[in-house]
Amino acid sequence: MTSRNRKAVIGTDEFIKGIWRENPVFVQVLGMCPVLAVSNTAINALAMGLATAFVMLMSNTLVSTLRNFIPKQVRIATYILIIATFVTIVDYAIEAISLDLHKSLGAFISLIVVNCLILGRAEAFASKHRVRHAVLDALGMGIGFTLALLCLGGVRELLGDGALFGVAVFPDGFEPWIVMILPSGGFFTLAAWLLLINHMQQRKEAKTGRVQEVPR
Repeated sequence: MTSRNRKAVIGTDEFIKGIWRENPVFVQVLGMCPVLAVSNTAINALAMGLATAFVMLMSNTLVSTLRNFIPKQVRIATYILIIATFVTIVDYAIEAISLDLHKSLGAFISLIVVNCLILGRAEAFASKHRVRHAVLDALGMGIGFTLALLCLGGVRELLGDGALFGVAVFPDGFEPWIVMILPSGGFFTLAAWLLLINHMQQRKEAKTGRVQEVPR
């Protein structure tokens, strides 16, 4: 394998791992506060996911760019300052685009600053790798986080309101499961997704184990 091909494989792995193998929500179980609080509708979930992904992408890029210039003694404070800057940009942007959406997300936009996922990627990855890899890592983690939020928000809105992205899906006779749009519905939906994903992972591992046991 040539050096260029090896770099391409590494880059692809950095991107894909956040979407599935190391998904922030379904595997690492990080950022549970916004995941459970704002995933009562698909649009709220999508907005929070994209906002978090943007902040992660920009902060990872800047931290990686400045990694050799940031003193180790103040690195965490510097990372938080960088993250807070982009969170402020996102906060004003969402408010300008849709005031109703901004009110729906509430304080959870500002709480992106203390999201352990973003700070963790900045400290554990971006500060130790080049910009290209830091960007791919942020994109993978950001997309994985957004998809996980959409999985929760879509199910909760579908069952709790009979709609998806505000568009009615079920007929008028459908009786909404009100519990799904309440806070407890977030726990139920997350538990169901974790159960499903863990079951799929166990089946995959069992299948892989059987294949390896077959004599060659």
